[in-house]
Amino acid sequence: MMNRMIPELKTLAAIARYGTFAAAADRIGLTQSAVSGHMRRLERKLGFPLFVRTGRSAELNEAGQRILGRAHDILAMVDALGAPTDDAEPGGILRAGSIASAQPTIALRALVPFHEARPGYRVQLAPGTSLELLDRVDTGELDLAIIIHPDFGLPRHLKWTPLVREPFVLAMPPQMQGDDWRAIAAGNPFLRYNRVSFGGRLVDRLLERSGTAVRDWVEVDDIPTLLRMVVEGMGVAIVPDAEAYRNEMGQVRCLPLAGQEIVREIGIVSQRAGQDRAAALFIENCVEAGGHPAGRKGSSPPG
Repeated sequence: MMNRMIPELKTLAAIARYGTFAAAADRIGLTQSAVSGHMRRLERKLGFPLFVRTGRSAELNEAGQRILGRAHDILAMVDALGAPTDDAEPGGILRAGSIASAQPTIALRALVPFHEARPGYRVQLAPGTSLELLDRVDTGELDLAIIIHPDFGLPRHLKWTPLVREPFVLAMPPQMQGDDWRAIAAGNPFLRYNRVSFGGRLVDRLLERSGTAVRDWVEVDDIPTLLRMVVEGMGVAIVPDAEAYRNEMGQVRCLPLAGQEIVREIGIVSQRAGQDRAAALFIENCVEAGGHPAGRKGSSPPG
């Protein structure tokens, strides 16, 4: 019976992800009537309703939320049938994403306890910018992603879990003198954190708000590259004081942005409804990893 329920469970997961029967039908290539039929059959097999049917939205009731969580576990095991794993150990695939600075820090520390608790799971850790990873979580390609908090509101079906807060500083060559960050930023070639990124937008708004006119000559999304350019005396940059860049930060002189402090919040974006147990465990591991002493320099983890 269970194998005959797989299509219905996939349809249930799609409805929870996309919010309506019509949106789910469009995403998974079925007609809306076919999606409705799947749900009627599933409710008939289970013997109870799964939705609060009000208006156009498809809102899961308490039983529906419970079944959705189990459906995610079942579908993950189906996806992992061909994966090499210990037959005695339940397995699955966790599809996670992470920005570059969180991979060798938060993600690395979280993977160790996650593997100890779920040795049968394979973790696919995808790289990308915050915007790219947010889009992939939104479309269901990824279960979760470690990103910079966007400068706009998240869709209601996505959940935000804060991890760490990283203050920005002005980085300049170690021999450079002066304590006025505005004067130094305006008086030297400016190495700009790419404005397409969420962090780069914070820097752009800071400069505009503080009335600091800079002389851009290069725009880069890779923070270690920016810091190496600062070390080489090519200019100055406003960058986050992040754990992943400790070695590079130790080679430059840093000034706090007195009077205009900005902070980027690193956290996890995930689907709000029907989050499976493996994803929930990995998020817990990341929260613990974000509280690691090495990750709190200059800030404290958000509550």
